[in-house]
Amino acid sequence: MSSIIFKTIRMLEEARLHYFIERSRPDSIRLSVTMVGQRVEIDVFEDDHIEVSRFFGDERVEGGSELLNQIIECS
Repeated sequence: MSSIIFKTIRMLEEARLHYFIERSRPDSIRLSVTMVGQRVEIDVFEDDHIEVSRFFGDERVEGGSELLNQIIECS
């Protein structure tokens, strides 16, 4: 029997989608997928449930170092 994390990874690979594996919580693994116009975060939890978040954008350049400094200062 395969775990949900490996099933999800196989689905992404079969779709030829590039992903990053991240771990920022002790009870989940995040797969971050970037596609044209959107970014998808797939959180796979220890109990095998999945939560998906989508972020849309037009990928235009919004600024340079000034904007980066502003973002960092506000965080």
